[in-house]
Amino acid sequence: MLSGAAMSLPRPLQPFADYLANAWEERAIALKAVSFAAVGVINTLVDASVFFLAYAFVVDSLIVANVLAWMAGVTCSYTLNSYTTFAAESGRKLRLASYGAFVLSGLVGLVANTSTLLFVAQSLEAPVWVAKACAILVSFVVNFSITNFVVFRKR
Repeated sequence: MLSGAAMSLPRPLQPFADYLANAWEERAIALKAVSFAAVGVINTLVDASVFFLAYAFVVDSLIVANVLAWMAGVTCSYTLNSYTTFAAESGRKLRLASYGAFVLSGLVGLVANTSTLLFVAQSLEAPVWVAKACAILVSFVVNFSITNFVVFRKR
């Protein structure tokens, strides 16, 4: 995919472009993490939007609002990651069994996210938006690790 663009680069940049193209095709873990983070930006917008809307207009519980946001985010994340980050492993196909495994593995991320949210908001008495930001960072590390090494592992 990158190799076509790499051919038009100046000669000194060609080895670097070839390296990137090869790493992308081999789905190197660093590039997967970058792709997972890019999908994560979209999921963060979905998660945060649902969280703050639910917390402002639907429920007054941080936990319930966070679970609602997680449900929307996990579905978006599975779909986008199946088509991008883990396309080679998924065959760019959505499967109920894979979605189930993704949701189950995401529960670990949800626990890490919610625990961090409550700890930072209540124990550290930080504003809710700061607590939510910390929770998102913690769950990124947990979710990427489980998704990469368990859900979409090479078979």
